[in-house]
Amino acid sequence: MTDEKLIQAIAARDEAAMNRLIDKYSKLLWSVAAAALRPFGTEEDLEECVADVFVALWLHPEKYDPRRGTLKSYLAMVARSRALNRRLRLSRQSALPLEELPPSEEPEVSMNLETREQTEALRSAIDAMGEPDREILLRRYYWDQKPKEIAAALNLPVKQIENRLYRAKRSLREQLTL
Repeated sequence: MTDEKLIQAIAARDEAAMNRLIDKYSKLLWSVAAAALRPFGTEEDLEECVADVFVALWLHPEKYDPRRGTLKSYLAMVARSRALNRRLRLSRQSALPLEELPPSEEPEVSMNLETREQTEALRSAIDAMGEPDREILLRRYYWDQKPKEIAAALNLPVKQIENRLYRAKRSLREQLTL
């Protein structure tokens, strides 16, 4: 059964189709999530990330847009995103409180605050971008995909991806240096 037929069957609440999809992509999603969770995640964290991807697809199959890429790339992107979010939570939980750090390792508070403000400003500017520019930027600099990979996933010419990246970076630079 093709991915298009699988997603249509899942939208129609066909559990057998969902089981086929799980069989087809669970190993891939397991690998993607494992790479993103290193070194913080346990096997249970990994299982939960992969299960979350399939549950999200079951609950909201309409979020997958075949015009923006293959089902395989969509599922991998969702798995990586969920795993990175979990990794961030886990890394925060394992951080030592300031009072337990030796004096030489205490971060400079003003610099930390400035970095957080810059990060938040960048995140807001990226969130405000239109599609597909936002996705292209995230794929290139967050998921470290090459323009050729992005072009294949989004079914766009490589030159258009490069041009959009250039314009998006220029726009972000202008917004953030005001």
